[in-house]
Amino acid sequence: MSEGYRIEHDSMGEMRVPADALWGAQTQRSLENFPIGTETQPVGIIRAFAQLKHAAALANEELGVLDAQMCSLISDACVAVASGDCDSQFPLKVWQTGSGTQSNMNMNEVVATLANRLAVKRFVTLRTPIHPNDHVNRSQSSNDTFPAAMHIAAVTAVEEQLLPACRQLAGTFARLERENAGVVKSGRTHLQDAVPIAFSQEIYGWRGLVETAASQVEDSLKNVRLLALGGTAVGTGLNAPEGFDTLVAEKVSELTGHQFATDPNKFHALTSKDALVYSHGAIKALAANLMKIANDVRWLASGPRLGLGEIRIPENEPGSSIMPGKVNPTQCEALTMVAVQVMGNDAAIGFAASQGNFELNVFMPVIAYNYLQSVCLLADAIRSFDERCASGIVANRERMHDNLHNSLMLVTCLNPYIGYENAARVAHKAFDEGISLREACVGLGYLTAERFDEVFRPEEMV
Repeated sequence: MSEGYRIEHDSMGEMRVPADALWGAQTQRSLENFPIGTETQPVGIIRAFAQLKHAAALANEELGVLDAQMCSLISDACVAVASGDCDSQFPLKVWQTGSGTQSNMNMNEVVATLANRLAVKRFVTLRTPIHPNDHVNRSQSSNDTFPAAMHIAAVTAVEEQLLPACRQLAGTFARLERENAGVVKSGRTHLQDAVPIAFSQEIYGWRGLVETAASQVEDSLKNVRLLALGGTAVGTGLNAPEGFDTLVAEKVSELTGHQFATDPNKFHALTSKDALVYSHGAIKALAANLMKIANDVRWLASGPRLGLGEIRIPENEPGSSIMPGKVNPTQCEALTMVAVQVMGNDAAIGFAASQGNFELNVFMPVIAYNYLQSVCLLADAIRSFDERCASGIVANRERMHDNLHNSLMLVTCLNPYIGYENAARVAHKAFDEGISLREACVGLGYLTAERFDEVFRPEEMV
């Protein structure tokens, strides 16, 4: 071993590998052959791969195709990787082979190195060193492990990050509904004045936007829970023992705490990414709803004097480098930018999924990267928006009252008494002459002042 490097080999020959690296020749080849961009494999994929290799070792040992000592060493190495102790040992880029083969081998090589070091540390004598392909990758292929890792990472991220963030924001809206019971304001449609609405009803609508979309995301995981493991290279299960596919899915479920099952159609599992396309579509729907909520909040908070100004939101930082005292709805802006990114990711995922040829889709790393980025960004943005904006929303009840009673659309409550067309004449007269609805209605002779006061009850229109 020369200073700073050691010599590793694979089926193509020797490679110089940094002396302190846990990876081997195939990982090094990928590092040198794909100097593209800065995006590396998401940490969720690394964790999922470690759990997958752990599950495969347990299944292989139980099925009699892996030595018990090797299984124990591989399992412990996988636990170390899954805990995050070795994240620096996974430097490969997203922009590599479309099957993710180099990332699979990166994991195989790191786990093998760790397992062999554990054997030395524990004074375990092995008949042969643990090999990345022969032992860590036993009963597997990159073609079934990478799609399985994608599904494991997706379910884990949604259930551990995104759905809890949605529940947190929905809980804040439920509290705001209770706190604003009885507050009535003007509704708005087409960005124009509309009939009254209770502020609690408006917030209830926001809560529904979060809860319904979150439920759709949760439902979309049904097929993401199906794993390609056991299909090996082309879906036939070549070199995997009988029952491996079912058993390894059970082991993955036990190790991750999330529900998975084997995909009964491995040919579909290897070549189609429709489960992730469908699931990300639900995530995009959530992003669309969050865009709407954030826009509502910043419109309602606009001003503070020359806008709507019907709510106040927390003031977190100065909003301008030139205008003293200016404060902007920055959490809303961050959330809407994340929503835009998710929508772009959805287009990339859909196009990548359409590119499967014959027995394999070879756009998997970019699908995994975009899906997990969407989940991570949305979860972070939802929590930030909740904690730094939504939770501090306060109704400006005086402004709401003034806007409500200045709205011409309150004339709608007169429809049953004077008819739609006459009510329209009242609204136009009030607007054109700058007078109140009461003055316009009485002036046109449709109702007496006393009768108008009797039937005109804005707060009862909700």
